[in-house]
Amino acid sequence: MSALNLYDTATRQVGKFTPIKSGEVSIYVCGATVQASPHIGHIRSAINFDTLRRWLIKSGYNVTFIRNVTDIDDKILQKAAQEKTPWWALAMKYEREFTAAFDAVNVRPPTYEPRATGHITAMVELMQILIDNGSAYAPGNGDVYLEVRTVKRYLTLSGQRIDDLLPATDDDLATSKKRDPRDFALWKSAKPGEPSWPTPWGAGRPGWHLECSAMAHAYLGESFDIHGGGLDLIFPHHENEIAQSEAAGYGFAKRWLHNAWVTQSGEKMSKSLGNSLLVAVILQRVRGIELRWYLGSAHYRSMLEYSESALDESAIAFRRIESFLKRSAETLGKIPDSVVSDSFAAAMNDDLAVPAGLATISENLRLGNQGITDADTAAISKNASEIRGALEILGCDPFDSHFAGSARSDLTAAMDGVIKLALAERASARDRKDFAASDAIRDGLLALGITIEDTAQGPRWSIMEKS
Repeated sequence: MSALNLYDTATRQVGKFTPIKSGEVSIYVCGATVQASPHIGHIRSAINFDTLRRWLIKSGYNVTFIRNVTDIDDKILQKAAQEKTPWWALAMKYEREFTAAFDAVNVRPPTYEPRATGHITAMVELMQILIDNGSAYAPGNGDVYLEVRTVKRYLTLSGQRIDDLLPATDDDLATSKKRDPRDFALWKSAKPGEPSWPTPWGAGRPGWHLECSAMAHAYLGESFDIHGGGLDLIFPHHENEIAQSEAAGYGFAKRWLHNAWVTQSGEKMSKSLGNSLLVAVILQRVRGIELRWYLGSAHYRSMLEYSESALDESAIAFRRIESFLKRSAETLGKIPDSVVSDSFAAAMNDDLAVPAGLATISENLRLGNQGITDADTAAISKNASEIRGALEILGCDPFDSHFAGSARSDLTAAMDGVIKLALAERASARDRKDFAASDAIRDGLLALGITIEDTAQGPRWSIMEKS
């Protein structure tokens, strides 16, 4: 098998991935700020990094995967005030919605899922290091800032120049106690009515950037293999994580991976644009396995332009694959094995080139269907097994117990039983040459949207696709 090559945002190149410790991979991915319900942009990121994790595990690595929860933040406090609910209750409400959304699309739980509010002590310790070595300062009002001009490699991830940066939009330059308007807050002083925690420099709450540096260090140590997140996090969040972590003397992340956005009419999906598509709403349109197939189909570094028609076409394409696998299981008398083909492995090792991987699935599907036509069980078995192997990595294996145990699968099984009874009656009618009764059963099923296909292995049914 070829070596895994991954893109690195810092170098802007695809290169061979070599972990810090042989056989083990450590990953930190920025998780949700839980101030609202999850939309499909959030979930695409989770799917992309879940696919990476699955491929690393399949490649033989022991993976430690950290995805944090930001449960204290300006936006959370603002939303809690609007909803007239305690900030912690609001954060928990939406954290549970994110967990349910991840589960619906078969994103595996992280190894650890730390909350920011559970790691205040680690944040205070990090700030103490930065103040002691002169990288940060406390002006005396309860705030703590990182002095960005003391950081040697600031802005290398985004490629910007420090003198081109504008002050933060929430700064009041007239009253700010910053030494430089580009310095950023590690700690924000307590405000009336807001939650706060004590520190040597005054009560307050953490800045967003500090949270991730402290949690990454707590779970993965001073250096780890991969840091991931969305493109929108490169600046300022990831730049500031690098600045404060490296200023503390940490090696921090050795490679940076960023997934692109889900767009609508060319614009990034976000709440501010008012074009968010909530996961709970979309799951009323398609199954979780079909939504995952759609959101995971583009290369993780490519934008995915959302439309209802594209989602529907993707779901129909997946059902064809699913139908072939079920027909294969019927023909073979067992669920096909899961085998990763060389061509699919080569695609995944090429910076997780999922579109190229999907092309191998399409070819397997063509050859497998030809095998069914030819009653070639060897061809059916080979191609069905290779499709299952690919779908397992993509998190879309219909035989996965995560999906097989769903209520929809139970309903399908019940339908299958009822329809098979009707087909048995139809076969009996044909045997006694009562073709009027046979045609009536067929036409009745057709009126319900059920098509019948007479094959060498017997009649098969399927639900008609909507045009």
